[in-house]
Amino acid sequence: MGKKLAAVKEKLDTTREYTLEEAIDFLKENSFTKFDETVEMAINLGVDPRKSDQVVRSTVVLPHGTGKQVRVLVFAKGEKEKEAEQAGADYIGAEDLIEKIQQGRLEFDRAIATPDMMSQVGKLGKILGPRGLMPNPKLGTVTFDIAKAVKEAKAGKIEYRTDKGGVVHVPIGKLSFDKEKLVENAIAVLKSVIKAKPPTSKGKYIKKVVLSSTMGPGLKIDISKLKL
Repeated sequence: MGKKLAAVKEKLDTTREYTLEEAIDFLKENSFTKFDETVEMAINLGVDPRKSDQVVRSTVVLPHGTGKQVRVLVFAKGEKEKEAEQAGADYIGAEDLIEKIQQGRLEFDRAIATPDMMSQVGKLGKILGPRGLMPNPKLGTVTFDIAKAVKEAKAGKIEYRTDKGGVVHVPIGKLSFDKEKLVENAIAVLKSVIKAKPPTSKGKYIKKVVLSSTMGPGLKIDISKLKL
C-alpha cells in the first residue's frame, strides 16, 4: 500500500488548489483499494477551540446519505416505543437497554431519547459521552418527535465538532457515489458549518478545505470556486 500511495502522490500537484469536482475525479481515478472508500472533508476554521464559545458543533443531513447503514437505538416508553419501531429504529427500550449498555453492548451508531428518559440515560454519560453517542437536545437527539429523529438519522444525519486544532472532519459519502452526489453532500456540510459560525470568531472563518479518501491523499480545495 505504501508504494501505491506514493505513486498516487506523485501525480498530485501540491502547488495548486483543486475545484471540488477536480478533487473528486482525482480520488476516483487514482483509487487502488478493493473496498469502497469513504470520502472525508477536513475544514480548518478560524476559531480558538480552547474557548468554549468558539467550539463549532452542529448536525447536518446529507442529501444523499453517507453510504453507511446507520444503526439507531431509541430510549423510550409507551407510545413512543411504537413510534420508534414504525420509523425503523434498530433497538428500542428503556431500563433494559440501559442495563445492556452498562454491560458493554454498544452495537449502534446513534442514540436518541425522549426527554422523560434522560434522568436514567444520564447514568450512561461516562460510557456514551467519550464515544459521541450521548443523546443531546442541541443536536436533536433528545426529543419527543422520535419518528423525525430516527428517519433523519437513517437518512444520513451526521454530527460534527471542531477538534483541538480547530478542524472539522466530516464524511461526505462513498467513493462509489456519483460525483454530483458527493458535491451536493459537500456543499450541504459547508453551508451548515458556515451557519454554525460562532459570533466571537473574528477574521477569516473557513481557512482551508481538504478532501481525501480512506487510503488516498489529501487535496486542497479552492475555496473561492465553491458555490456556497
